[in-house]
Amino acid sequence: QVQLVESGGGLVQPGGSLRLSCAASGSSGNTFRLYNMGWYRQAPGKQRELVATITPGGGTNYAGSVKGRFTVSRDNAKNTVSLQMNSLKPEDTAVYYCNRVPQILDYWGQGTQVTVSS
Repeated sequence: QVQLVESGGGLVQPGGSLRLSCAASGSSGNTFRLYNMGWYRQAPGKQRELVATITPGGGTNYAGSVKGRFTVSRDNAKNTVSLQMNSLKPEDTAVYYCNRVPQILDYWGQGTQVTVSS
């Protein structure tokens, strides 16, 4: 089993930046490096969506709504994946989660709240 713990969220003004982190631990944590990882988000009243993916080798893919503003990275030695978010917009407000891609239902953590507001 794997536990994923997200951190780094908060309240930021439009145009600001935040860096989210996700730490993987547990009995399967040492296989973290083998899988695609992603950042997902869920805004109030909306479905959860995948916004950024990173492959074991560092290849990345982004949803159109965040492309050019968000950057995903990973440190396989530390079992962490990060999301640098720049030029934040009110529509980026959501709870952000990390998980494998495709998602594993049992791996969802509590997420971290990001609120973009003036």
